Amino acid sequence: MTDDQQPSQPPTGPDRRTALVSFAAVLGAAACTPAQQDRSSAPTSVSPSTKAASPASPSPTATTSAANGPAPQPAIARTSGPDIVHGPRTRQEVALTFHGAGDPGIARQLLQVFRAHQARVTVFAVGQWLQAEPHMAAEVLAGGHELGNHTWSHQQMKQLTAGQARTEAVRGAEALRAATGTAGWWFRPSGTLHSTATIRAAAEAAGYHRCVSYDVDPEDFRDPGADLVRSRTLAAVQPGSIVSLHFGHQGTLTALPAILDGLKAKGLEPVTLSRLLRDGA
Repeated sequence: MTDDQQPSQPPTGPDRRTALVSFAAVLGAAACTPAQQDRSSAPTSVSPSTKAASPASPSPTATTSAANGPAPQPAIARTSGPDIVHGPRTRQEVALTFHGAGDPGIARQLLQVFRAHQARVTVFAVGQWLQAEPHMAAEVLAGGHELGNHTWSHQQMKQLTAGQARTEAVRGAEALRAATGTAGWWFRPSGTLHSTATIRAAAEAAGYHRCVSYDVDPEDFRDPGADLVRSRTLAAVQPGSIVSLHFGHQGTLTALPAILDGLKAKGLEPVTLSRLLRDGA
């Protein structure tokens, strides 16, 4: 996809840092480009906070999940710092995160699998996908899941100018707000495992203090087959892991029931990112 839009003004108002809610929105925009996934940067810190952000964040809209209950905004979402790579290793929970794009038919089948296994996930939706599939967001949120911002048009963000990167983050936030009423708490840059100073500035302009990375990546976007997606995920996952998966890939859909069964066998519960990163024990 190309992005020939001019940078938008950063979003304002109370929903600029509001919660990723279980809202009905639209899942999905462009799948990640396999050959261009960037893993060259050094791993980022997983420390939950460094520099505190603006003191008074607006009251979040809580996620109400039958399995997980309300998920208030974690403190880490209100602080500036390095990429979030994983959650607390002391919790028998994992966050399955999906890059939201691709065939809505596959997305709906994934939602059915989540429901059957009582799993809750976080979908980082591409803005153009949300705009093209305006009913998907509501379906995602109705399942007790949450939505985050995965940019407007899924560019290789490390290759963008500061203005272009800002446009990607801000327009993605605007698409999420249009679909759900809130820009959410979480931002994941496209085309790279790790953020840069330019990407973090773009995320900040869109209202996000942290970029979200992951510590488990079965590279399902390369379509290696369901067996490898399953085995790679279960071999690498541990308490507190953030797993990177993708909508729009049949192999991921085929692998998902076995992944969820394997997590259960390990005593790990799939929860939303906000739930995994919640404050306290």
